[in-house]
Amino acid sequence: MLSYLAQYEEVFGPLRLLRFITLRTLLAAGTSCFVGYVLGPWVIAKLRQFSFEQSLRDKSEVGRLAELHEGKKNTPTMGGLLICLSVTVSCLLWAEWNVWVLTALFVYLSLTALGFLDDFLKVSKRNSKGVSSRFKLLWQSATTVLVIVILLSVPQSAEVSRELWLPFFKDAVMGEMPLWFMFGFLFFVLVGSSNAINLTDGVDGLAIGCTISAALVYAVMAYAAGNAIISDYLLISFVPGVGELTIICGSLVGAGLAFLWFNAHPAQVFMGDTGSLALGGLIGVVAFMVHQPVTLVIVGGIFVMEAMSVILQVASFKMTGKRIFRMAPIHHHFELKGWAESKVVVRFWILSVIFALAGLATLKLR
Repeated sequence: MLSYLAQYEEVFGPLRLLRFITLRTLLAAGTSCFVGYVLGPWVIAKLRQFSFEQSLRDKSEVGRLAELHEGKKNTPTMGGLLICLSVTVSCLLWAEWNVWVLTALFVYLSLTALGFLDDFLKVSKRNSKGVSSRFKLLWQSATTVLVIVILLSVPQSAEVSRELWLPFFKDAVMGEMPLWFMFGFLFFVLVGSSNAINLTDGVDGLAIGCTISAALVYAVMAYAAGNAIISDYLLISFVPGVGELTIICGSLVGAGLAFLWFNAHPAQVFMGDTGSLALGGLIGVVAFMVHQPVTLVIVGGIFVMEAMSVILQVASFKMTGKRIFRMAPIHHHFELKGWAESKVVVRFWILSVIFALAGLATLKLR
């Protein structure tokens, strides 16, 4: 919205600076961080007022882990609402509206609504079930279909949205994905990233910290993909207008830092599915639109580790009756090994930074 003030640079010269995505990204990050920090105590108080408290599994379900997490019982959840509010306000102020921005925000708000419904059912019924897996898949499928309809109905995005790019290749490996393949691929990206971050959200500060590093990487990738000169130099896909997604990623970084202030151990609030499902979907759709969806496997290496630990644990137990880890997702395995919660989080943050840098390196390796 405020970017359009650049049209009045004749009245006030410095307004021309609002044309630059880099400046607006910094302003967006600062705005979302400020909004999140200021509104945080109020949101947390309201969540406590409505008794939106996290439902934890008891000792019969998770054994010793229930004792380790005993102090988290009365912590409010649905903190993802704070992140969503901060990101949305910041994007409304600093992003130039185009199909890429609208699509990203649509996915984010859609999955925030799904996560909110899931959390609401959990806290109202005081159990850890929430909405059924079938309902989640139906909602995510409908979101995927609508994303494809939006992208293919706008000329700016229709021509490039069906291209499939892979890391280390300087040309698209598929110039025009069939619709069925595009749906399946995008659905896999959205659902995979949503569920992976959801699984990572198990200890204070872990999921949001790793999300911040991923958002920083995709801010760089979105800027590069939207810049004709940089994309030509790096031999990556040039997608006109997609640079505005840098604003969204910057907003997410700022909102994430503000949320981390309240989510750091011992957490005052949890993001819940309201946050984790939506953040995963947002990162996933941004990765898809900047033609770096497969790179997400590298950038989000921590999320992949968490998801794979669950898959391997379930598969091993079903086939052999034995468990590979003491508990999955893998961060609980290290907790049960005796690592302090803060040590698990910081070490996983270190790994997330390493994965993020490795993902950035793929831009130059063509």
